[in-house]
Amino acid sequence: MRMISLFSLIVLVFVSAPEAADLYRFAEEDGNVYYTNISGEGRVKIPLTSMKTDNPPSPPFRKGGLGGFDGHFLNERERYEPIITSVSQRFTLDPDLIRAVIKAESNFNPRAISPKGAMGLMQLMPQTAREMGVSNPFDPLQNIHAGVRYLDQLLKAFNQNLPFTLAAYNAGPTRVFSENGIPSIEETRNYVQRVMRYFNEFKKTSKNISS
Repeated sequence: MRMISLFSLIVLVFVSAPEAADLYRFAEEDGNVYYTNISGEGRVKIPLTSMKTDNPPSPPFRKGGLGGFDGHFLNERERYEPIITSVSQRFTLDPDLIRAVIKAESNFNPRAISPKGAMGLMQLMPQTAREMGVSNPFDPLQNIHAGVRYLDQLLKAFNQNLPFTLAAYNAGPTRVFSENGIPSIEETRNYVQRVMRYFNEFKKTSKNISS
């Protein structure tokens, strides 16, 4: 399985802003792919455009129910619950976080395409999809798996800082590293707030269902 090396994570988290301006990818003999901010032979610079940088505004909540989560909406997302449950267990991520990102990215529409070409439920950019081994970005299983895998990589890179991770998912990790925080981009700041709001709403819904 591809992963970020521990050394790379330490470098990425603790470098100063100027040093973290670029991100590089390289493969070792073991077949794993690693990420670092240090250039060198065999290391490929990842353009900002290759990262997940485009997120269309999510549709407003439907009326009715807690936070707008009415029966129709629940039926829409329930079809993807087996995938979300399986992937959340594989990467040990909170399934409600995955639901919140999907809600903010595509409103659970597997055919969603943004004006800049981001595709599917978690809105993967074409190059990001290729880097994650996705052959069909409109296949919910492949798309969600790749999006969650990328989200997991970002969480590790940002030492489990969720707001920074969400900002990196939206604007790209180099922007967050270079500014050592959530970039001063209105769309990104709104995105982080929106996902956190959805996350809390899903938490409330999950609690009500389980009780």
